[in-house]
Amino acid sequence: MSPTVSVIIPTFNRWPLVGAAIKSVLAQSYGDFELIVVDDGSTDDTAEQLGQFGSKLLILKQPNQGVSTARNLAVRHARGHYLAFLDSDDLWLPNKLAIQVAFMEQHPSVQICQTEETWIRNGVRVNPKAKHRKPSGDIFIASLELCLVSPSAAMLTRELFEQVGGFDESLPVCEDYDLWLRIALDHSVALIDDALVIKRGGHADQLSRSLWGMDRYRVLVLRKLLRSGIDGVRREAAIDVLRRKIAVLASGARKRGKSSDARTYEDIVAEFTQEQHVGEGNSRLLDGERLSPADAGALA
Repeated sequence: MSPTVSVIIPTFNRWPLVGAAIKSVLAQSYGDFELIVVDDGSTDDTAEQLGQFGSKLLILKQPNQGVSTARNLAVRHARGHYLAFLDSDDLWLPNKLAIQVAFMEQHPSVQICQTEETWIRNGVRVNPKAKHRKPSGDIFIASLELCLVSPSAAMLTRELFEQVGGFDESLPVCEDYDLWLRIALDHSVALIDDALVIKRGGHADQLSRSLWGMDRYRVLVLRKLLRSGIDGVRREAAIDVLRRKIAVLASGARKRGKSSDARTYEDIVAEFTQEQHVGEGNSRLLDGERLSPADAGALA
């Protein structure tokens, strides 16, 4: 029989961090899950070390292509009704899966939920700022400024993941911001008010630290979202956030003497503020419209 939950961990040169993440999954009080680990072309001893877990996990390997490709690969092999992602530097508390599965089954209309987290930076507990506070329900507008869903804390139906098209493999970062916005456009995201994830950060290879100017990629995501045909209040809110992010990026470009880059940024805003919007719904979005590799690198 198929498991209820497919747990997915992508990893790249993260041993022994990923080892601790795996052990936190295997220590779950809820047992009806499969664990899929995708080795995204690691060059350390990750591949050898993963062997110690034997049949407790399914190991998939691919050349280094990034976290989005790794997660999408795992989903294609997944058999569970629910998907639960875990970043290789994070940990779960032992009752994380049990609480989320119970919540999802008690609320059959809910297709995605997440839990609260405990943040650890360089071994020290820190409190998230107010802007990182997770909302519950209709989170779309609140999530436009920055990502308010954590992959390690989320559980969603595989049907929903496939409906929206999975992770955008052209994005080197902000791939979760992109996915959660596409989901939140039409679906409520429920919050379980228990800190069931330990989110560990501060290490040198953390993906969000590897590329400067994360808002460059959020701008690309917002442009894709607006081109998909969203309407009304959601469209106006997305344009407002896009305008503010572009203003900061354009100002920075001019300070560095890159006036042409600044005009390129400003042209993105003009595309949506000077045209009359036509179209129906968000069918292109639900069809999984993605950024082209050229788009993803245009502002790099």
